[in-house]
Amino acid sequence: MYSGFPEVGPEQRLDKAEALIPAAIHVSPEEAYARLQEPVPPNEGRLAMLDGRPVYRFRTGRDRWIVYADTGDLLVSVSQAMALSVAARWTGRPATEAHFDGLLRDVDQWTVSGEYAALRPLFRYSWPDGEQLYVSSRTGEVVQYTTRRTRVAAYFGAIPHWWYWTPLRRNGGWWFRFVVWSSALATGAGMLGLVVGCWMYSPRRRYRFRGEPARIPYSGAKRWHMILGLVFGSLACTWSFSGLLSMEPFAWQGGVAAALRDSSIRLDAFTPKPPSVALGQAGLPAKELDFVNLGGRPYFLTRQSAQVSRIVPVNGDPIGQFDTARIVDLVGNVAEAVVLRAYDAYYLDRNGRHPLPALRIRLADAKRSEYYVDLKTAEIVEAYDRRTRWNRWLYHGLHSWDLPWLYRYRPAWDVLVLALLLGGISLSITAVVLGWRASLRACASRRLTLLK
Repeated sequence: MYSGFPEVGPEQRLDKAEALIPAAIHVSPEEAYARLQEPVPPNEGRLAMLDGRPVYRFRTGRDRWIVYADTGDLLVSVSQAMALSVAARWTGRPATEAHFDGLLRDVDQWTVSGEYAALRPLFRYSWPDGEQLYVSSRTGEVVQYTTRRTRVAAYFGAIPHWWYWTPLRRNGGWWFRFVVWSSALATGAGMLGLVVGCWMYSPRRRYRFRGEPARIPYSGAKRWHMILGLVFGSLACTWSFSGLLSMEPFAWQGGVAAALRDSSIRLDAFTPKPPSVALGQAGLPAKELDFVNLGGRPYFLTRQSAQVSRIVPVNGDPIGQFDTARIVDLVGNVAEAVVLRAYDAYYLDRNGRHPLPALRIRLADAKRSEYYVDLKTAEIVEAYDRRTRWNRWLYHGLHSWDLPWLYRYRPAWDVLVLALLLGGISLSITAVVLGWRASLRACASRRLTLLK
């Protein structure tokens, strides 16, 4: 609820990044990419700082390239000395205090997901206060960062919640099957318990408890287990089932894929306006500059933080957001387009990270497709169709209780979810007690049988 698996997100990455120095940029993006002698244009292009120098970061398919924007030289590999400098700059700690933990070519607990495969080997450094930091030898960027607090929180939260233990998670196929089948087993067991509990419950008080008529035939832990199961059992089932749906095991949960931006970037379109000029026009201390082709038109997207950005057209003056009419025309077949300045039932985030304003576009197609577009970046943040709307309620709604009115009146959501979790924990404890006692009785009975 409050501390997830450690990661370096856009907010932290931009917060730690160095501000671009326009005067140090002497090579155009077209010239920099020409040094690579690639036959096709890049899919992504970005200008940022690396160890005190401006660099272009290009991606073509799975290949990543780094070209210095001050000299045009290609960065072939990231040295250990550079990685240490990047790590020290990120933490704000002296490099002399850092301990080099090695060049990791395999996964560890904090880099076990597949997204790190293309970034390895990773330089890992640690500091006496418990900070650990991973620098990619391919990109020179900090790709993972943990502290003692975030690691402890993950061991008690995200890791057992997602079954993210390294021996299991490193094999994606086995991990997927384990989570799916364990969730299905938990759902089935919970439903069986509900059936038995309802069957044994007597509204007419035909049982006796402490000499008085009672609706429940048990005492002690069994009684508490049945009471808690009747109250919280359905929630335990929906929680397990929605966890199963989070793995998307069924074909009917297929996603919606769309893109407003061109799949490849024509860097020659940015020649009329050098990046240094665009940065000056942006009027903010930008830390990154993205090259964007939107519907065939070139734009510089300058970012100071995850929330603060500025768009600089190659042919035009800076603007705060993309034109909604232009986006609607590019999408086509639009039945409805509305600018949202507050979250709705399908576009919401309890941490407030989804950008606003956003453009909600509903298409006039058979799938009833719906897109939420960040007007500051022209990126699709959320997408739904007739099938995935069910997933929004069956997974997010049942698993996280992310209902708009609960988020609107925080801490109402916190109080409700904590109360439900307390009930689920109590139900689980009584189940463990009963299972333990049954196991002891079975072992005792087996010993008596062997003695006879």
